[in-house]
Amino acid sequence: MSHQAVLITGAAGFIGFHVAQRLLSEGREVVGLDIVNDYYDPKLKEARLDILRSHRDFTFVKLDLTDRRAMQSLFAQHRFPAVIHLAAQAGVRYSLQNPHAYVDANIEGFINVLEGCRRTDCRHLLFASSSSVYGANTKLPFSVQDNVDHPISLYAASKKANELMAHAYSHLYRIPATGLRFFTVYGPWGRPDMAMFIFAKAIIEGAPIKLFNHGNMRRDFTFVEDVSEAILRLMERPPQGNPGWSGDRPDPSTSAAPWKIYNIGNNNPEELRHVVSLLEKEFGRVAIKEMLPMQPGDVPATYADVEDLARDIGFRPSTTIEEGVARFVKWYRNYHNL
Repeated sequence: MSHQAVLITGAAGFIGFHVAQRLLSEGREVVGLDIVNDYYDPKLKEARLDILRSHRDFTFVKLDLTDRRAMQSLFAQHRFPAVIHLAAQAGVRYSLQNPHAYVDANIEGFINVLEGCRRTDCRHLLFASSSSVYGANTKLPFSVQDNVDHPISLYAASKKANELMAHAYSHLYRIPATGLRFFTVYGPWGRPDMAMFIFAKAIIEGAPIKLFNHGNMRRDFTFVEDVSEAILRLMERPPQGNPGWSGDRPDPSTSAAPWKIYNIGNNNPEELRHVVSLLEKEFGRVAIKEMLPMQPGDVPATYADVEDLARDIGFRPSTTIEEGVARFVKWYRNYHNL
């Protein structure tokens, strides 16, 4: 491995796997870090890794982000020009059961990434945030210019903390840092703890689908290949710092430091009921639906304003939910030999 390899943390994860594949297909060297924990079925993570390992330019490192010494030596060895930090303890509902997992992975793990970038002069850190940082906000679409000081889950709070920690390092050490607020990413090789996968599994097994808020939930479903495209384009555009930024009227999405936040969303919220009906059509089966009240930590709707993204990289996610669901179901049938 030369000193040109890009580090992807969470490389066995859903988005990390797709981003790694894209970089490898473009001839980049990739070091993929993952702990491969059992938050969801490790078999799926191993299957993704098997595909990545078939590339000669891919190196897998099994490592816990919270292992300070191992993280120091990884960064010292490779001196990554770019880091795409996607590893995290994910999930809103799980953060109500196991809060400490979020502090370990998302706070302690992230400080080790920041320190690694600082000590090895990383030229661009891109890191995962989440649409959940919009918390109690109700003005739609969610804009990166909006204040996000009212998280309603610890998961969201940990992601907001990542944005703030990155800003401090960006200010102090001039590390170019780009925060990515992902909106309900789905597609082939998706996460089993997310709605699309849960619904598909229930339809196949004839189990009831739980629709919270009595089915009145809207999510800005964003196709994973659109997400990879946005990340690859942003990677080539490290933030320079906004010369017009003013502490009198602080813009929450930019800074005088080389730090910037983007929404990565489809700019098109979908009713969960509509998504279920598309899955029913693709599988040729009717789902059993169970209407339930709102869950703690959940929000009724997400909807991304992506004007900044479109302006800066000339791209906006736009895969329709119909096409995306069809592609997901095709993968799902194939993976499960249906």
